[in-house]
Amino acid sequence: MSVKPAPASAPFAGPFALATLSAPDGPAFPALVTADERVVDLRDALGDERLTIRRLLEDWPAVLPRLRALADDGSVERRPLAQFRAHAPVEPRQVFQSGANYRQHVIDLHVAHRAPGDDRPEDERRAEAAEIMDRRAKEDLPYVFIGLPSAITGPYDDVVLPSWAEKPDWELELAAVIGRPAYRVTVEEALEYVAGYTIANDLTDRATVFRRDMPQIGTDWLRSKNAPGFTPLGPWIVPTESIADPGDLRLVLKLNGETMQDESTKDMIFNVARMVSYASQSARLLPGDVMLTGSPAGNGMHWGRLLRDGDVMDGSITGLGTQRTRCVAEVAS
Repeated sequence: MSVKPAPASAPFAGPFALATLSAPDGPAFPALVTADERVVDLRDALGDERLTIRRLLEDWPAVLPRLRALADDGSVERRPLAQFRAHAPVEPRQVFQSGANYRQHVIDLHVAHRAPGDDRPEDERRAEAAEIMDRRAKEDLPYVFIGLPSAITGPYDDVVLPSWAEKPDWELELAAVIGRPAYRVTVEEALEYVAGYTIANDLTDRATVFRRDMPQIGTDWLRSKNAPGFTPLGPWIVPTESIADPGDLRLVLKLNGETMQDESTKDMIFNVARMVSYASQSARLLPGDVMLTGSPAGNGMHWGRLLRDGDVMDGSITGLGTQRTRCVAEVAS
Protein backbone atom coordinates (compact mmCIF):
# COMPACT_ATOMS: atom_id res chain seq x y z
CA MET A 1 0.00 0.00 0.00
CA SER A 2 1.18 3.54 -0.75
CA VAL A 3 0.74 6.58 1.50
CA LYS A 4 1.80 9.78 -0.26
CA PRO A 5 2.65 13.05 1.51
CA ALA A 6 0.63 16.18 0.99
CA PRO A 7 1.65 18.13 -2.15
CA ALA A 8 4.43 20.68 -1.68
CA SER A 9 5.10 23.85 -3.64
CA ALA A 10 7.87 22.12 -5.61
CA PRO A 11 8.63 18.41 -5.54
CA PHE A 12 12.39 18.81 -6.03
CA ALA A 13 15.15 21.25 -6.95
CA GLY A 14 15.82 22.04 -10.59
CA PRO A 15 13.77 21.64 -13.76
CA PHE A 16 13.50 17.85 -13.75
CA ALA A 17 14.22 14.62 -11.91
CA LEU A 18 14.17 10.92 -12.75
CA ALA A 19 11.71 8.39 -11.39
CA THR A 20 10.41 4.88 -11.90
CA LEU A 21 6.62 5.01 -12.16
CA SER A 22 3.69 2.82 -13.09
CA ALA A 23 0.06 3.36 -14.00
CA PRO A 24 -2.54 1.31 -12.13
CA ASP A 25 -1.99 -2.36 -13.06
CA GLY A 26 0.68 -1.30 -15.58
CA PRO A 27 4.39 -2.08 -15.79
CA ALA A 28 7.00 0.17 -14.25
CA PHE A 29 8.73 2.55 -16.63
CA PRO A 30 11.52 5.15 -16.50
CA ALA A 31 10.20 8.69 -16.31
CA LEU A 32 11.34 12.25 -16.51
CA VAL A 33 9.32 14.32 -14.05
CA THR A 34 9.23 18.08 -14.50
CA ALA A 35 8.99 20.65 -11.73
CA ASP A 36 5.31 21.25 -12.55
CA GLU A 37 4.63 17.56 -11.79
CA ARG A 38 4.22 16.32 -15.34
CA VAL A 39 5.59 13.01 -16.58
CA VAL A 40 7.43 12.06 -19.76
CA ASP A 41 7.71 8.34 -20.51
CA LEU A 42 11.39 7.97 -21.40
CA ARG A 43 10.82 4.73 -23.30
CA ASP A 44 8.87 6.70 -25.90
CA ALA A 45 10.93 9.87 -25.74
CA LEU A 46 14.25 8.07 -26.17
CA GLY A 47 12.96 5.29 -28.44
CA ASP A 48 13.86 2.30 -26.25
CA GLU A 49 11.09 0.02 -25.00
CA ARG A 50 13.54 -1.84 -22.75
CA LEU A 51 14.88 1.29 -21.08
CA THR A 52 15.17 1.42 -17.30
CA ILE A 53 16.65 4.11 -15.08
CA ARG A 54 19.69 1.94 -14.48
CA ARG A 55 20.28 1.46 -18.22
CA LEU A 56 19.88 5.19 -18.68
CA LEU A 57 22.51 5.84 -16.00
CA GLU A 58 24.92 3.52 -17.81
CA ASP A 59 25.02 6.15 -20.56
CA TRP A 60 24.65 9.13 -18.25
CA PRO A 61 27.19 11.61 -19.73
CA ALA A 62 25.63 11.21 -23.19
CA VAL A 63 21.98 11.12 -22.14
CA LEU A 64 21.99 14.06 -19.70
CA PRO A 65 21.88 16.73 -22.47
CA ARG A 66 18.94 14.90 -24.04
CA LEU A 67 17.09 14.97 -20.71
CA ARG A 68 17.68 18.70 -20.38
CA ALA A 69 16.23 19.19 -23.86
CA LEU A 70 13.19 17.02 -23.08
CA ALA A 71 12.47 19.02 -19.94
CA ASP A 72 12.44 22.21 -22.02
CA ASP A 73 10.45 20.79 -24.95
CA GLY A 74 6.81 21.67 -24.47
CA SER A 75 5.75 19.61 -27.49
CA VAL A 76 6.62 16.28 -25.81
CA GLU A 77 3.61 14.41 -24.46
CA ARG A 78 3.27 14.79 -20.70
CA ARG A 79 0.80 13.35 -18.24
CA PRO A 80 -0.03 14.39 -14.66
CA LEU A 81 2.19 12.83 -12.02
CA ALA A 82 -0.86 12.14 -9.86
CA GLN A 83 -1.89 9.38 -12.29
CA PHE A 84 1.10 7.23 -11.38
CA ARG A 85 2.59 5.23 -8.54
CA ALA A 86 6.22 5.91 -7.61
CA HIS A 87 8.60 3.00 -7.08
CA ALA A 88 12.21 3.11 -5.90
CA PRO A 89 13.79 5.29 -8.60
CA VAL A 90 16.52 2.79 -9.48
CA GLU A 91 17.35 -0.90 -8.99
CA PRO A 92 21.02 -0.85 -7.97
CA ARG A 93 23.36 -3.79 -8.34
CA GLN A 94 25.24 -2.70 -5.22
CA VAL A 95 24.23 -0.77 -2.12
CA PHE A 96 26.97 0.85 -0.06
CA GLN A 97 25.99 1.87 3.46
CA SER A 98 27.88 3.82 6.08
CA GLY A 99 27.78 4.38 9.80
CA ALA A 100 29.10 6.79 12.42
CA ASN A 101 29.31 9.64 9.91
CA TYR A 102 27.56 12.52 11.69
CA ARG A 103 29.69 14.34 14.22
CA GLN A 104 26.99 15.26 16.74
CA HIS A 105 25.43 11.81 16.54
CA VAL A 106 28.69 10.04 17.31
CA ILE A 107 29.53 12.50 20.12
CA ASP A 108 26.14 11.81 21.70
CA LEU A 109 26.78 8.07 21.49
CA HIS A 110 30.23 8.48 23.00
CA VAL A 111 28.82 10.43 25.94
CA ALA A 112 25.88 8.09 26.46
CA HIS A 113 28.04 4.95 26.51
CA ARG A 114 30.69 5.97 29.03
CA ALA A 115 33.09 3.42 30.36
CA PRO A 116 32.46 1.91 33.84
CA GLY A 117 34.07 4.07 36.46
CA ASP A 118 34.29 7.16 34.25
CA ASP A 119 32.78 9.77 36.57
CA ARG A 120 33.98 12.86 34.71
CA PRO A 121 31.45 15.64 34.10
CA GLU A 122 29.49 15.35 30.84
CA ASP A 123 31.03 18.56 29.46
CA GLU A 124 34.50 17.07 29.82
CA ARG A 125 33.53 13.81 28.16
CA ARG A 126 31.76 15.69 25.37
CA ALA A 127 34.83 17.83 24.71
CA GLU A 128 36.94 14.67 24.54
CA ALA A 129 34.52 13.12 22.05
CA ALA A 130 34.56 16.26 19.89
CA GLU A 131 38.36 16.15 19.78
CA ILE A 132 38.23 12.49 18.73
CA MET A 133 35.75 13.30 15.93
CA ASP A 134 37.88 16.17 14.65
CA ARG A 135 40.94 13.93 14.59
CA ARG A 136 38.97 11.18 12.88
CA ALA A 137 37.83 13.55 10.13
CA LYS A 138 41.43 14.53 9.42
CA GLU A 139 43.23 11.21 9.81
CA ASP A 140 40.84 8.24 9.64
CA LEU A 141 38.72 6.48 7.02
CA PRO A 142 34.94 6.27 6.49
CA TYR A 143 33.09 3.23 7.78
CA VAL A 144 31.39 1.58 4.77
CA PHE A 145 29.65 -1.78 4.50
CA ILE A 146 27.42 -3.58 2.02
CA GLY A 147 23.61 -3.70 1.88
CA LEU A 148 21.29 -5.82 -0.23
CA PRO A 149 19.26 -4.48 -3.17
CA SER A 150 16.42 -6.77 -2.07
CA ALA A 151 15.91 -4.54 0.99
CA ILE A 152 14.93 -1.58 -1.19
CA THR A 153 11.30 -0.56 -1.49
CA GLY A 154 9.37 2.41 -2.84
CA PRO A 155 9.15 5.84 -1.21
CA TYR A 156 5.48 5.50 -0.28
CA ASP A 157 5.23 1.74 0.27
CA ASP A 158 4.34 0.12 3.57
CA VAL A 159 7.31 -1.19 5.56
CA VAL A 160 6.71 -4.59 7.09
CA LEU A 161 8.26 -4.93 10.55
CA PRO A 162 9.42 -8.56 10.87
CA SER A 163 8.14 -10.43 13.90
CA TRP A 164 11.72 -11.13 14.98
CA ALA A 165 12.76 -7.45 14.91
CA GLU A 166 12.56 -6.37 18.56
CA LYS A 167 13.90 -2.82 18.15
CA PRO A 168 13.25 -1.48 14.62
CA ASP A 169 14.61 2.02 14.17
CA TRP A 170 14.78 4.74 11.49
CA GLU A 171 17.84 6.31 9.85
CA LEU A 172 17.17 9.06 7.32
CA GLU A 173 20.12 9.43 4.92
CA LEU A 174 21.29 11.27 1.83
CA ALA A 175 22.01 8.75 -0.95
CA ALA A 176 24.30 9.42 -3.89
CA VAL A 177 23.50 7.61 -7.15
CA ILE A 178 26.48 6.57 -9.27
CA GLY A 179 26.47 7.58 -12.96
CA ARG A 180 29.82 6.26 -14.23
CA PRO A 181 31.93 3.19 -13.36
CA ALA A 182 34.23 4.31 -10.56
CA TYR A 183 37.33 2.46 -9.44
CA ARG A 184 40.12 4.01 -7.39
CA VAL A 185 38.98 7.55 -8.02
CA THR A 186 40.40 10.46 -6.05
CA VAL A 187 38.43 12.63 -3.66
CA GLU A 188 38.87 15.56 -6.03
CA GLU A 189 37.24 13.74 -8.95
CA ALA A 190 34.73 11.60 -7.02
CA LEU A 191 31.67 13.84 -7.52
CA GLU A 192 32.14 13.59 -11.29
CA TYR A 193 30.97 9.97 -10.90
CA VAL A 194 27.74 10.90 -9.09
CA ALA A 195 24.71 11.31 -11.36
CA GLY A 196 22.36 12.59 -8.69
CA TYR A 197 20.93 12.30 -5.21
CA THR A 198 17.92 10.72 -3.56
CA ILE A 199 16.46 9.96 -0.12
CA ALA A 200 17.00 6.73 1.79
CA ASN A 201 15.66 5.52 5.12
CA ASP A 202 18.07 2.83 6.28
CA LEU A 203 15.97 0.95 8.81
CA THR A 204 17.84 -1.03 11.44
CA ASP A 205 16.82 -3.56 14.06
CA ARG A 206 18.97 -2.45 16.99
CA ALA A 207 18.46 -5.74 18.83
CA THR A 208 20.37 -7.69 16.17
CA VAL A 209 23.18 -5.25 15.32
CA PHE A 210 25.63 -7.02 17.64
CA ARG A 211 26.11 -10.78 17.76
CA ARG A 212 25.39 -12.01 21.26
CA ASP A 213 26.60 -15.53 20.53
CA MET A 214 29.97 -14.34 19.15
CA PRO A 215 30.60 -10.79 20.37
CA GLN A 216 34.17 -10.93 19.12
CA ILE A 217 32.99 -10.81 15.49
CA GLY A 218 31.13 -7.54 16.07
CA THR A 219 28.23 -6.27 13.97
CA ASP A 220 25.70 -8.32 12.01
CA TRP A 221 24.50 -5.94 9.30
CA LEU A 222 22.90 -8.75 7.26
CA ARG A 223 20.28 -9.49 9.88
CA SER A 224 19.83 -6.02 11.34
CA LYS A 225 19.46 -4.00 8.11
CA ASN A 226 18.40 -6.19 5.20
CA ALA A 227 14.86 -7.39 5.79
CA PRO A 228 12.66 -6.92 2.70
CA GLY A 229 11.59 -3.28 2.51
CA PHE A 230 14.03 -2.02 5.13
CA THR A 231 15.44 0.60 2.72
CA PRO A 232 12.73 2.91 1.37
CA LEU A 233 14.33 4.83 -1.51
CA GLY A 234 13.22 7.87 -3.48
CA PRO A 235 10.97 9.28 -4.76
CA TRP A 236 13.33 10.95 -7.25
CA ILE A 237 16.88 11.05 -8.48
CA VAL A 238 17.69 14.75 -8.70
CA PRO A 239 20.69 15.42 -10.99
CA THR A 240 23.83 16.76 -9.33
CA GLU A 241 23.62 19.95 -11.38
CA SER A 242 20.42 20.86 -9.50
CA ILE A 243 21.98 20.38 -6.05
CA ALA A 244 24.35 23.27 -5.44
CA ASP A 245 26.08 21.76 -2.40
CA PRO A 246 25.43 18.21 -1.10
CA GLY A 247 27.34 19.29 2.00
CA ASP A 248 24.64 21.78 2.95
CA LEU A 249 21.29 19.96 2.86
CA ARG A 250 18.75 19.69 5.64
CA LEU A 251 17.46 16.23 6.63
CA VAL A 252 14.20 16.01 8.57
CA LEU A 253 12.42 12.85 9.70
CA LYS A 254 9.03 13.05 11.37
CA LEU A 255 7.35 10.18 13.17
CA ASN A 256 3.57 10.55 13.22
CA GLY A 257 4.08 14.28 12.62
CA GLU A 258 6.66 14.80 15.38
CA THR A 259 10.17 15.82 14.35
CA MET A 260 12.78 13.25 15.38
CA GLN A 261 15.74 14.04 13.13
CA ASP A 262 16.61 17.56 11.97
CA GLU A 263 20.20 18.06 10.90
CA SER A 264 22.36 19.41 8.08
CA THR A 265 24.79 17.40 6.00
CA LYS A 266 27.30 20.02 7.17
CA ASP A 267 27.61 17.79 10.24
CA MET A 268 29.02 14.89 8.19
CA ILE A 269 32.46 13.72 9.26
CA PHE A 270 33.23 12.44 5.76
CA ASN A 271 31.51 14.21 2.86
CA VAL A 272 30.04 12.55 -0.24
CA ALA A 273 33.26 12.87 -2.24
CA ARG A 274 35.31 11.17 0.47
CA MET A 275 32.73 8.39 0.82
CA VAL A 276 32.61 7.66 -2.91
CA SER A 277 36.37 7.81 -3.27
CA TYR A 278 36.92 5.55 -0.28
CA ALA A 279 34.47 2.87 -1.46
CA SER A 280 36.00 2.95 -4.94
CA GLN A 281 39.44 2.06 -3.60
CA SER A 282 38.22 -1.48 -2.88
CA ALA A 283 35.13 -1.99 -5.04
CA ARG A 284 34.16 -1.01 -8.57
CA LEU A 285 31.13 1.25 -8.28
CA LEU A 286 28.64 0.75 -11.12
CA PRO A 287 26.04 3.03 -12.70
CA GLY A 288 22.86 2.91 -10.64
CA ASP A 289 24.61 1.88 -7.43
CA VAL A 290 23.65 3.89 -4.36
CA MET A 291 25.93 5.20 -1.64
CA LEU A 292 24.14 5.88 1.64
CA THR A 293 26.06 8.48 3.61
CA GLY A 294 25.04 7.89 7.22
CA SER A 295 22.31 9.14 9.50
CA PRO A 296 22.31 12.13 11.87
CA ALA A 297 21.31 12.24 15.51
CA GLY A 298 17.71 11.60 16.50
CA ASN A 299 17.24 7.87 15.96
CA GLY A 300 14.67 5.95 17.94
CA MET A 301 17.26 4.68 20.43
CA HIS A 302 18.01 8.30 21.30
CA TRP A 303 14.34 9.01 22.02
CA GLY A 304 13.62 5.67 23.66
CA ARG A 305 10.87 5.12 21.08
CA LEU A 306 11.21 2.41 18.44
CA LEU A 307 8.98 1.75 15.45
CA ARG A 308 5.70 -0.09 15.85
CA ASP A 309 2.63 -1.07 13.86
CA GLY A 310 0.81 1.94 12.37
CA ASP A 311 3.67 4.44 12.64
CA VAL A 312 4.08 6.82 9.70
CA MET A 313 7.50 8.21 8.82
CA ASP A 314 7.94 11.33 6.69
CA GLY A 315 11.51 11.87 5.50
CA SER A 316 12.60 14.95 3.57
CA ILE A 317 15.90 16.34 2.31
CA THR A 318 16.42 19.80 0.82
CA GLY A 319 15.75 19.71 -2.92
CA LEU A 320 15.01 15.99 -3.01
CA GLY A 321 11.36 15.90 -2.00
CA THR A 322 9.66 13.80 0.64
CA GLN A 323 8.97 10.13 1.17
CA ARG A 324 6.27 8.73 3.43
CA THR A 325 6.14 5.15 4.66
CA ARG A 326 3.82 3.40 7.05
CA CYS A 327 4.94 0.59 9.35
CA VAL A 328 2.91 -2.61 9.34
CA ALA A 329 3.52 -5.49 11.71
CA GLU A 330 4.23 -8.80 10.04
CA VAL A 331 1.26 -11.15 10.09
CA ALA A 332 2.18 -14.50 11.56
CA SER A 333 1.80 -17.33 9.08
